[in-house]
Amino acid sequence: MPPNVVDTEAKVEELQYDLDSLDLKKLVREKGFYGVHPEIFYPPLEPYEHKDPGHLADPKLASLLDNAEKVFDVTPNIGTEIHGIQLNELTEQQKNDLALLVARRGVVFFRDQKINPKQSLELGRHYGPLHVHNVGAIPPAKNAHEILTIQIEADNEAYLKRFAGRRPADGWHSDVSYELQPSSLAFLKIDTLPPVGGDTLWASGYEAYDRLSPAWQKFVEGLEAVHSGDVHRETARATGYPLRREAPDNTHPVVRVHPVTGWKALYVQRNFTRRIVGFTKRESDAVLEFLYNHIETGIDFQVRFRWTEDAIAVWDNRVTFHAAIPDYLGLGNGGIRHGYRVTPTGERPYFDAKAKSRRQGLAEEKEAGATGAPGTQ
Repeated sequence: MPPNVVDTEAKVEELQYDLDSLDLKKLVREKGFYGVHPEIFYPPLEPYEHKDPGHLADPKLASLLDNAEKVFDVTPNIGTEIHGIQLNELTEQQKNDLALLVARRGVVFFRDQKINPKQSLELGRHYGPLHVHNVGAIPPAKNAHEILTIQIEADNEAYLKRFAGRRPADGWHSDVSYELQPSSLAFLKIDTLPPVGGDTLWASGYEAYDRLSPAWQKFVEGLEAVHSGDVHRETARATGYPLRREAPDNTHPVVRVHPVTGWKALYVQRNFTRRIVGFTKRESDAVLEFLYNHIETGIDFQVRFRWTEDAIAVWDNRVTFHAAIPDYLGLGNGGIRHGYRVTPTGERPYFDAKAKSRRQGLAEEKEAGATGAPGTQ
């Protein structure tokens, strides 16, 4: 059994449903808020050797591109949408090709997906051991602890009060970057939406690096920053929810390299990054604030996805940042934004001075005669 997955049978009354028949869309529409926070605790995560299935992909991505009804890039720098593919029917080769496509494009979108929670867990495990969220709500079902419930009611006063004073841009992050081996991919299915709003933004860490001047690139390469789980520790304290596993602090490179593409990506974000190692607080704050603003205002290397019911976004947390847009909150329009996330983990972030940038990599591929098919830019 992979070390990130704990074989725990929850002996609590809250876990009343069976994973095999779990229908979260039906559950939220019949019962409203259903997420639970059972007192199930897990040991610290142990290091493991990650083998990325993207290494097994066909560079031409034929298993996906040739079987889709439509494939198009949503923006030049990040985001591809695929129609006519069901994620619960992927072959092994299609799973591997998806890993490569997401590594290159940052985030890939699928609409009208029939995949259920159990199938989502099975798919997620193809890409790595699944992360159990330290403090977030889970479904009331046994063996569903690796599913993170996303459920926000538009006019929930407690939620509005808790996040009063926060800017939407404060939510930019890469999932659980404070772990020693953070998330590699993430699968998010949204099946219930408010009347309008609730989109999500993603930004490209590749292009964020490429848009820095050569002097800034040279400056940040080799630096390390501390990523902290203090947000989740504070959430547990403020809400009284159990902290299922200690949310640690870990040090990662400011510029990391993707193990499959070999491209450099900026890897700091406002939600979990706290300081640059070896800098004074004033120096660190100044550098990080510049980099945060660089990411958050980089509207030409961001993509905004308008959700439709049963759409899924698959993104690579190693080379993207994302932020939910809370534009539907507190308007008196009602509604719930609901879905769930499955989060495979990956390798420990690393930097390689010999690595290329995305632009360098694409330029070399073009010179070598790459086709430039949709979804490969």
